[in-house]
Amino acid sequence: MSHRELAADALAVAFGARPVLTGATLTIPKGGRLALLGANGSGKTTLLRTLAGAVRPSSGRVLVDGHPVAYDRAGLKAHRQVAQLVAQNPDDQLFAADVFRDVSFGPLNLGLSEAEVRERMAHALSVLSIEDLADRPIHELSYGQRKRVAIAGALAMEPCVILLDEPTAGLDPQGVEEMVSALEGLLAAHTTVVIATHDVDFALWWADSVAVLVEGKVRHGLPTDLLGDAGLVAAARLRQPLVLQAAARLGLDPQGIHDVDDLVEAVMVGVVSSAGVA
Repeated sequence: MSHRELAADALAVAFGARPVLTGATLTIPKGGRLALLGANGSGKTTLLRTLAGAVRPSSGRVLVDGHPVAYDRAGLKAHRQVAQLVAQNPDDQLFAADVFRDVSFGPLNLGLSEAEVRERMAHALSVLSIEDLADRPIHELSYGQRKRVAIAGALAMEPCVILLDEPTAGLDPQGVEEMVSALEGLLAAHTTVVIATHDVDFALWWADSVAVLVEGKVRHGLPTDLLGDAGLVAAARLRQPLVLQAAARLGLDPQGIHDVDDLVEAVMVGVVSSAGVA
């Protein structure tokens, strides 16, 4: 489903007199995993909502395959089949009495046949590994289950890009593992996945590339390059991932270090090399 390219071209968005985005430019790699990073209040949610078509920029453009999104009814309906936004709080998104009706709502509004709606719903629940929840009332679900149901509702629209706002926020360790599994399911279904987060350690481990929001603009690049840039990280009011801090203190090349296992391997290689030289 990741056959369309979504991009932001010099987006400017303000709320009253307060500018939030001031020329944000970003091309989202098709079929990949992108982490959008920034401190609270940096504009991550605003950028996601603008990319999804929910916010119209005061200047700049949202592009799909190089063509600007149209903000009339037909244009926004078409855009919802390209990009779907999943809110941080699932209770802001879920409204039906049970999982079946909630996940089916979007496809039904596309005018699809009952058979196709059921097929899409079954596929979405399968990707998120929540088939057993199909008949469950929403109010009986745990917070993590509600988050995955909200993602299933977005996936049932068969978008090319899913934009997730803080998908791991508020989850316990088991919930985070389940969410990571859900994200892997989305990628296996050939959906481009974008997550907004301020968890730099998770972003370094999970993402193919990162986009860092600083003063309303975006820097996009490889995780080790951007998160290893102390000046950029400080300007974004973040911190460097712990494994990159440790690598720097040990004098190791940060390239290829994404988690503790990578760090340990780099240390062991250095120890073996030093022993060989000696």
